[in-house]
Amino acid sequence: MKGVPVSDDALVELVLRSTRVITPEGTRAASVAVAAGKITAVLPHDAEVPAGARLEDFGDDVLLPGLVDTHVHVNDPGRTEWEGFWTATRAAAAGGITTLVDMPLNSLPPTTTVDHLRTKKDVARPKAHIDLGFWGGALPGNVKDLRPLHDAGVFGFKAFLSPSGVDEFPELDQDQLAQSLAEIAGFGGLLIVHAEDPHHLAAAPQPGPREAVAYAAFLASRPRDAENTAVANLIAQARRLDARVHVLHLSSSDALPQIAAAKREGVRLTVETCPHYLTLTAEEVPDGASEFKCCPPIREAANQDLLWQALADGTIDCVVTDHSPSTADLKTDDFATAWGGISGLQLSLSAVWTEARKRGHGLEDVVRWMSSRTAELVGLDDRKGAIEAGRDADFAVLAPDETFTVDPAALQHRNRITAYAGRTLHGVVRSTWLRGERIVSDGEFTEPRGQLLSRRR
Repeated sequence: MKGVPVSDDALVELVLRSTRVITPEGTRAASVAVAAGKITAVLPHDAEVPAGARLEDFGDDVLLPGLVDTHVHVNDPGRTEWEGFWTATRAAAAGGITTLVDMPLNSLPPTTTVDHLRTKKDVARPKAHIDLGFWGGALPGNVKDLRPLHDAGVFGFKAFLSPSGVDEFPELDQDQLAQSLAEIAGFGGLLIVHAEDPHHLAAAPQPGPREAVAYAAFLASRPRDAENTAVANLIAQARRLDARVHVLHLSSSDALPQIAAAKREGVRLTVETCPHYLTLTAEEVPDGASEFKCCPPIREAANQDLLWQALADGTIDCVVTDHSPSTADLKTDDFATAWGGISGLQLSLSAVWTEARKRGHGLEDVVRWMSSRTAELVGLDDRKGAIEAGRDADFAVLAPDETFTVDPAALQHRNRITAYAGRTLHGVVRSTWLRGERIVSDGEFTEPRGQLLSRRR
């Protein structure tokens, strides 16, 4: 039997087989046919392999679509001692992520003009082990740059409502937010927002020198009200302008009722949370352990329970890493001054799956939160986020019942500081595939094969 034709010039080259393939219709035994980097068909498990096609049989390991992480700080160029495209994309690939969208800040220059976007692409292109897209930035005074960035293919625009932590990326006040959002709404773009209200942060108790190592003092300095108020203001702006907005890294469960109400009303609102909010709790953070510091902060176990409920009922749409590394010297034991960011690219799938299975969720849920809905968020759901005909042949092969203990030395991140050190996680990523090519298997990587992606709709 000759290869099954899938177009005038392509034949099936590869068949991936598993007793557990996660498809939009559910998990089933199947064979997945691939040609020219695309999935051509999802066939019965025992389908005949076309002559000339290679068969990869994964037995009972799970074949799932490659994850799409839409919130990653790569920091390249300019702060490559923190992270870089080579190391970040290797870490992502090792964790089953095949597409990421890079945040516009922490690199120098930030992605706030077309020229700066071009600079970032030139740096990223030869280093990308997986596919890469880019967010633009909305700053005070750069409204004129937003449409050109949109036309150049960024997936949307990042804004802060409180200080970002780096001087070159200042926050928007409410008037500036309205101006940027009106411009973005005018061309049908997406604004993604770090939603913490600066007035609530300024009024919160600030740790004194003796309290600086205490996590409880840091937590009190980033109160839930800061998130709740910022989310309320964002919803009001989105409602008034009929604009599309996305709340980044939600940690306050108190904001969930207003989010749910806005969605029911038809406000064009989506919301993400992060693995660290779903798997780590304030009660377990040791004093001085700033590897757990992020903004907004990791909150209490009762808060975490409500975030999981909101994922289950769709109030929260998706889960992304907010991978935000730094050098070790910036992770001091002083929570007030230490860099706020958690490195999670390589571990996100396993961390979320470990907690999800405890709470009665299946891998289909994890795929929905970390692949399908993230692809939809950035308009890549015609190419990424599912195992079905026509999509890119991006896969992760997962042994879901196997466990491993997190050893920082085994991570691909440039700076191997992790809040997950020593934890036992379920779910070992056996291999990761990008457009039908195996890019990592058992810790062995190919040369970079990633492509730079642009918004298409």
